[in-house]
Amino acid sequence: MHVLVTGGAGFIGGHLAEAFLRDGHDVTVLDNLEPFYAEGIKRHTLEVHRSVADAGDATYRFVEGDVRDADTVAAVVSDADVVVHQAAQAGVRESVDNPRKVADINVDGTVNLLQASTEADVDRVVVASSSSVYGKPVSLPYEESHPTEPVSPYGVSKLAQEHYARVYTELHGLPTVCLRYFTVYGPRMRPNMAISNFVSRCLNGEPPVVYGDGTQTRDFTYVADVVDANRTLLTCDAADGEVMNVGSADTISIQALAETVRDQLAPELAIEYEPAREADAEHTHASVAKARERIGYEPSRSIAEGVGEFIDWYRANREWYEPLVRSS
Repeated sequence: MHVLVTGGAGFIGGHLAEAFLRDGHDVTVLDNLEPFYAEGIKRHTLEVHRSVADAGDATYRFVEGDVRDADTVAAVVSDADVVVHQAAQAGVRESVDNPRKVADINVDGTVNLLQASTEADVDRVVVASSSSVYGKPVSLPYEESHPTEPVSPYGVSKLAQEHYARVYTELHGLPTVCLRYFTVYGPRMRPNMAISNFVSRCLNGEPPVVYGDGTQTRDFTYVADVVDANRTLLTCDAADGEVMNVGSADTISIQALAETVRDQLAPELAIEYEPAREADAEHTHASVAKARERIGYEPSRSIAEGVGEFIDWYRANREWYEPLVRSS
């Protein structure tokens, strides 16, 4: 099978491309290497891909390009069997500062991809959505039927992606699935995420910084679980035309997360607090019942277990990863 991974040099896309190569699939990665965070992390991911491909029988191609370029998108989609669409302008706060860029990449880029996939008659498009589509909780955990009233331009852009995917399925018969990710973390994660930030600061004798009072809660999802969900959807049609949550079915407060990291690495440090950041969600918590029913999805790690694994990975990869985290 030939799989196109857009945003495949990024955190989640990079893990997906690596897993597909290990499974023996031919992989094309499309990524513009947007310097939203340290480009060196993305370059490292591309080297991992090449190493995996060289050690196996799968073919690998990296195309430096942008989903906003319809001609580039059409060219890379033309020989794909399945498209796994991860390319996006990430960041809730970034979207508040630059909503036009978020709309251009996340919405217009997705339309380019869906149109090209329809014309190329691909077998399936799997779209990365986000828990940000829900907005303020009416009830928790979030089920897919929960009202979608996003509170940031980023969330709006992700909801628009979902609707475009639905319309392309209904109008053109293009099989699409949208996965609503809940705060994904793990090896090679973005440096500006809470977990990587806490670990970096504690290992360097600096207090972890919590934005707000720490009572905010998050459903953190280990990246291997996201990989498993996408891997299943390469060949499974049980969720075509649907949106599904991909989370851990577990929650932790930001205060407790900071304490968990601090207590493992530098228990003598005090936690510091800064004002809450604009448009950040107060609480997230996924119901994964639909994904469990449709594709057999099952979270593999508690948050405490996953954080422990990330700390171990960070220590083992500190020499190359930490300078990039600290410079971001």
